[in-house]
Amino acid sequence: MKVLVLGSGGREHALVWKLAQSPSVSQLWCAPGNAGTALERTRANTPVVNVDIASDNLVGLLEFARREKPDLTVVGPDNPLALGVVDRFQEAGFTIWGPNQRAAQFESSKAFSQDFMERHGVPTARAGTFGDAGAAKAFCRELGGRCAVKADGLALGKGVLLCHDVPAAEAAVDEILVQKAFGAAGSRIVVQELLVGMEVSLHALCDGSHALLFPTAQDHKRALDNDQGLNTGGMGTYSPTPFLSNEQLEAVGKAILDPWLAGCAKEGIDFRGLLYPGVMLTPSGPRVLEFNARFGDPETQVYLARLEDDLADLLMASAQGRLAGRRLHWKAGAAVCVVMASAGYPGSSPKGLPIHGLDEAGRLPGVKVFHAGTALRDRRVVTNGGRVLGVTATGLDVADARAKAYAAVAAIRFDGAQWRSDIGSKALNQG
Repeated sequence: MKVLVLGSGGREHALVWKLAQSPSVSQLWCAPGNAGTALERTRANTPVVNVDIASDNLVGLLEFARREKPDLTVVGPDNPLALGVVDRFQEAGFTIWGPNQRAAQFESSKAFSQDFMERHGVPTARAGTFGDAGAAKAFCRELGGRCAVKADGLALGKGVLLCHDVPAAEAAVDEILVQKAFGAAGSRIVVQELLVGMEVSLHALCDGSHALLFPTAQDHKRALDNDQGLNTGGMGTYSPTPFLSNEQLEAVGKAILDPWLAGCAKEGIDFRGLLYPGVMLTPSGPRVLEFNARFGDPETQVYLARLEDDLADLLMASAQGRLAGRRLHWKAGAAVCVVMASAGYPGSSPKGLPIHGLDEAGRLPGVKVFHAGTALRDRRVVTNGGRVLGVTATGLDVADARAKAYAAVAAIRFDGAQWRSDIGSKALNQG
């Protein structure tokens, strides 16, 4: 089977790495890929080939597909989904994994997602959608200023401002809606009450009518230790979390996925792909903060490090509506991913800096270094983005995996490298 993966980040490197392990995959391309994807090989020992086509260049991607005829295309990032890459490929007769443009609205429009949850009884926070700053500020005052102000559209995981008083909330409304800090993504905003509790990431593989729930994971969104600093696309994650037993996870999944699936059926939304709800475990029960319509990053890294199933087989079954009766199988123990980022992230970051120690880190037991913002220059791996590497390790438990991951981080060097030193610490404190 020939497989094309779209994207260039750590999520896509993890997808390529896991797909390459499938005995059915004979050829793998990644468009555009990164330095890490270019180093992978399939079980048939064919090299993964990076294709110099941006993941949102739908015309170029279709031309490539018509020429090379992949049996399966796997979409990693949110932007091509929002642009309708799935619809375009399906119209051309190709099998592609990911939600179509209408279904991708669960991520591409927070207003659509919030309204859907309220219509169909998916547990969520009190919220309002606004295009007018005055009305939005009035709602912020109703909430006492304790709210999350969110750009409606896609903003690279950074379009959410958390506020704890009225002045901060009103400033956030102005920043997104008036000053257009996130561009067109902020032409509307969702103001959501600030919920108290423990936040976890859930993932569910869907085929249009069935959903297979993944184990729990916990992301670390803030740039600095102890959840300080600016919001980022994610500085690290671990799985599983100690905050939900298997029975509790099933109950939370049922409370969220049952009404969500029923709502999709009622509205004719055919969601085939990965649904990723961010969930707050509140004293009143689980509440969905927002939906994503693709694998999380860096959650993908820890999930795929633990997944025992053939990923190519699973994604093909999801795309073809054949998940009924399937079960997912996971390795015992835990996985931890620590993101190494460039200086300045989540702001602008330098590029082209040499990265040292990758081979040394990769030789450590249980460690896999996934590339995110990297490139090859004169056969050397250099930085090429804000989040550079997802240093991932598996172990007997979170403490073991965490120690291995940080040992690998210590072996890697590039100028200005930054990372959080507390990934997974909430799990240890819980214990």
